[in-house]
Amino acid sequence: MSTTSATSRRGGAGSARRRPAPSSSPVTARMRRRRRLGVVPLVIAIAVTMFFSACIGVREIALADTWQAIFAFDPEDSAHLLVFHQRIPRALLSVVVGLALGVAGVIMQSLTRNPLAEPGILGVNGGAALAIATGISFFGIANVFGYMLLGFVGAAAAGVAVYLLGGVRRGTNPVRLVLAGAAFSVVMTALTQFVLVNGPEDVFDRYRHWMVGSLAGRGYDVLAAVAPVVALGLVAAFFLSRALDAAMLGEDLSKSLGGNPSRVWALSGVVVIVLAGAATAAAGPIAFLGLAAPHLARLIVGVDHRWVLPYSALISAFLLVFADTLGRALPVAGEVSVGIMVALLGGPFFVYLVRRRRMVQL
Repeated sequence: MSTTSATSRRGGAGSARRRPAPSSSPVTARMRRRRRLGVVPLVIAIAVTMFFSACIGVREIALADTWQAIFAFDPEDSAHLLVFHQRIPRALLSVVVGLALGVAGVIMQSLTRNPLAEPGILGVNGGAALAIATGISFFGIANVFGYMLLGFVGAAAAGVAVYLLGGVRRGTNPVRLVLAGAAFSVVMTALTQFVLVNGPEDVFDRYRHWMVGSLAGRGYDVLAAVAPVVALGLVAAFFLSRALDAAMLGEDLSKSLGGNPSRVWALSGVVVIVLAGAATAAAGPIAFLGLAAPHLARLIVGVDHRWVLPYSALISAFLLVFADTLGRALPVAGEVSVGIMVALLGGPFFVYLVRRRRMVQL
């Protein structure tokens, strides 16, 4: 009887060993299929929206003419020239900026463990605004490429200043960094207003076109300057995906798992500055995009950053291209800037997010 019992126990142990692992459960398998297949419709949606973006504007261009301009370009056709030299780079830049803001938003929310965090929390917008206002007022800079360079330098300097003011050398503290970023942003806003009020009369007129967030007038020169910087930041962000998973557990648990929170904070901070700084410099401060896209990505693929990062990037890119296209399709004089359209679309989502209790904790 004892032999039978022992055999039964061995059989039970063998059955336990042969039992499928939890990771291969039907729910997990369904999630894996969703993760793999969900990328395809997002990419298709971005491509289709970009195509319609090339058709819509002050001058409407037929779908057939737009298709010919892309795949059979004729330099003698004015419609082809408009599509190729203005609307295509604008659509491509909106994708690049969207990718950057989506990934920067994920990193900020993961590091601070704050579901309402977004890239501007590091003072990126404030630093870029002050640098551009100073360049317009004191150096007479009036071209988009100059705005981009000034904005990137200002955003990077502000991010580094907030990082140091947050007392990171004394240990990573999300609350301290958020407070430092908020305080620094207020100071930057005050200095920007001081420069605008005391500058020449036309300074504000030139500054406001950048401040509302706009992709109008951006060409291949801006795209060529921004795309390599964003690509570098995206690659670095995806290498940090595992570290971000550990960072979400808190400093103590992260250390127990062999992580180095200070190093993760430093590297992630640099990535956020690069991505958000380049995006803000190119298109102006665009709110809500880095806030909304990460939450939508988590609803689809869960909390694994290997999937949240690419999904958030693609969702953000789609939303920005869609907002820019919709802003040109509205029956108003001229067009509505993409920064305004994103705020109009993202505002209701922000209210919904605050009221939804289960999304408050990461």
